[in-house]
Amino acid sequence: MPLALTPRLLRRGLELFALISVTGVAGLLFYGNNFGAFVHALLHIHWGWLAIGLALASMDWVGGGFRLWVVTRHVHPGVRLRHMILAGGMGAWAAYLTPFQSGSSPISIWRMTKGGVRIPEAMTSVFITFVATVAFFAIAGPLAIVFGAGRSLERHGVVLGITLYDLFKTSLGVFVLIGIAMFAAIIFPRAVRNLVHWAAVHIGRRSASVGARMELLTAGIDRAHDCMVAFGSSKGLLTLLLATIISGPSHANKLLAGFVTLKALGIEANFYDILLLQTFISFLLYFAPTPGASGLAELISAAVMSIYVPRVLTPSYILIWRFINSYATVITGSALFWYWMRRGLIGKEAAVAV
Repeated sequence: MPLALTPRLLRRGLELFALISVTGVAGLLFYGNNFGAFVHALLHIHWGWLAIGLALASMDWVGGGFRLWVVTRHVHPGVRLRHMILAGGMGAWAAYLTPFQSGSSPISIWRMTKGGVRIPEAMTSVFITFVATVAFFAIAGPLAIVFGAGRSLERHGVVLGITLYDLFKTSLGVFVLIGIAMFAAIIFPRAVRNLVHWAAVHIGRRSASVGARMELLTAGIDRAHDCMVAFGSSKGLLTLLLATIISGPSHANKLLAGFVTLKALGIEANFYDILLLQTFISFLLYFAPTPGASGLAELISAAVMSIYVPRVLTPSYILIWRFINSYATVITGSALFWYWMRRGLIGKEAAVAV
């Protein structure tokens, strides 16, 4: 089935991402009201910490790809790591260019098929990595609270007496609920398969052409069900546990970008408090309706990090933070995607087929 993710749509997403991001940084420059401080901060940046930031930015590719490789080889033995690194990185790239990160899974699956992985196995593997992400946040958040991280955040009110710590715990609760629902899908795959089968048959009755496509879909659903059963085994659950652990480094650019940026600007702060704040920001932006959470990321991060970042340094902080968080992956992914287009590996306006 062709997906409605065409190069034209991704190009529009890139343009929108760039436009909103530039507007956001420009707005923060106006908010900071000190262009000289902005330039001074960039000229006197601690380059060693910026190099660490660049290494973190690569984890969209290396960390995400390694995790995808660990998961996929459970249902598709022999898959190559380099193909999964490309699939993981390009999935992150597409997530930054589409609302609600909706382009991530289709592009990852498309790239995985180029590496020889069949669609049902690719779909299941991508789903399991998402489960691992939710599980990681759902486990790491409470552990951080148990060990006392973030207690200083209780002193920082937002509105109506609600603290940043309260908001963190609320957003964490949402991820815990999502994690429970996804884990149930792994434990009870037959129920999920039957529900999808019912929906496919119901939709297929509306037209003959759609019905023919639904027949192909149901065959893939059966294979995906077999893959889900495989992940419900003891070895499969061990693979999920390993993927959950690897989710830490695979999301390192999002979790550690704030602390590294502060150090690059010469601002001292408590590592664990910043880690909690970055986790909280990640929660808020995970399902953002703009490409790459552009606009929202700049505003939310500026508001939350104002505890540690002086007003005149906010534009500098946001620019470096966003580069580590997403700009580096967007630049690299865009260059790769348009290189593949020029090589004829992707039709200029054809839908990405998976």
